Amino acid sequence: MPNSPKVPVGHSADRAAVVKTSTELGALVRSQRTRLALRQLDVAGLGNTGNRFIVDLENGKPTVQLQKVLDLLDLLGLEVVVRPKSQQAS
Repeated sequence: MPNSPKVPVGHSADRAAVVKTSTELGALVRSQRTRLALRQLDVAGLGNTGNRFIVDLENGKPTVQLQKVLDLLDLLGLEVVVRPKSQQAS
């Protein structure tokens, strides 16, 4: 894919990543999905959502539904942590 979103710098399977855009979040979701050897259709089925939602999320669409994103992150073994900017990511 020529214009594939980039995973945020410093992200790895066992480290936190600072996400500032929907494109970065989508790249993290795609990275985790492929790490788990799942296809977009697999995740859509497991998450009881449509394939279009998975495609939109991974491509960084900024208007995807928040609760569906949170549910999908949980399904993929990811979580959202909100902290003040002054604290360093662990």
